[in-house]
Amino acid sequence: MPDITGEKRAVLYRMVMPDHICPYGLKSKDLLTRQGYEVEDHHLATRDETDAFMAKHKVETTPQTFIGGVRIGGYDDLRIHFGLDAPEEEQNDTSYQPVIAIFAVAALLALGLSWHQYGDVLTLRAFEWFISLSMTMLAVQKLQDVESFSTMFLNYDLLARKWVPYGRIYPFLEALAGVLMTAGALVWLSAPIAFLIGLIGAVSIFKAVWIEKRELKCACVGGGSNVPLGFVSFTESMMMLLMGIWMPVKACLM
Repeated sequence: MPDITGEKRAVLYRMVMPDHICPYGLKSKDLLTRQGYEVEDHHLATRDETDAFMAKHKVETTPQTFIGGVRIGGYDDLRIHFGLDAPEEEQNDTSYQPVIAIFAVAALLALGLSWHQYGDVLTLRAFEWFISLSMTMLAVQKLQDVESFSTMFLNYDLLARKWVPYGRIYPFLEALAGVLMTAGALVWLSAPIAFLIGLIGAVSIFKAVWIEKRELKCACVGGGSNVPLGFVSFTESMMMLLMGIWMPVKACLM
C-alpha cells in the first residue's frame, strides 16, 4: 500500500548473519524492488534475534514481509500476493518444465553441432543428435539417484516388474546408447539397446496411461520427477525405438 507520499513501501525482516545470508530474503527483497516497492530492510543478525522475532510474530520461518502494516509472509507468499503464483490450495505439483528444458537444450546443441560440422543447422544428422543427446541428458538425470529412479520406474515398467534389477541398469543402458549414437559408433550395440528399451518403455507407458488409465509420475527425468506419465514420456520411448531402427538401416545404406 502507498504511504502519504504516494510511494509503495514494504518492511522486510531477513536473516543476515556472518555465516549465513538467507537466499529467500535476498529473493524477497529483489521481488519487492521489481514490483516498485521501497524496501525497509531489517537484518536479523543473530540466532537469538531471529528466534525472538519469530516468537513475537508467531511465525516459524524468515524472511517475513509486511506491507501496509499487514504481514504478507515469506517469499512464496509474496509471489502469491503479487499474483505470480496461484494460491497454495490451487497449485498443481505436476510440471513439464524439467523435460522441456532438457529437450530444448538438446535441440540447440544438436543444431550447434550441425552448424559446426556441416555449415547448416537443418540436417538429418542434427535430428539424430537431438535424439541421442536427449537420451544422454535424460540418463544423467536418472543417474543422479539410481535407487530413487528405479523405485518410481517400478510403478509402470513391465520388464522392471518382472526383473527388478532392470530399473537400476536402465539409466546406464540409455546413457551408453545415447553416447554411441552421438558418436555414430558401434551401431551394432547402440541400436539394439535403444530399440529394446524404447519398445519396452513405449508398451509399458501405453498400457499404464491409456489402457489402465493410471495417473502416475514419469521417472524419465529421475526419481524426484513431477512430470506426468503420458504423451511426453511415450514420445521419448518412441524416439529411442525409431533410432534403434534407423541407425542400422542408415549404416546399410551408406
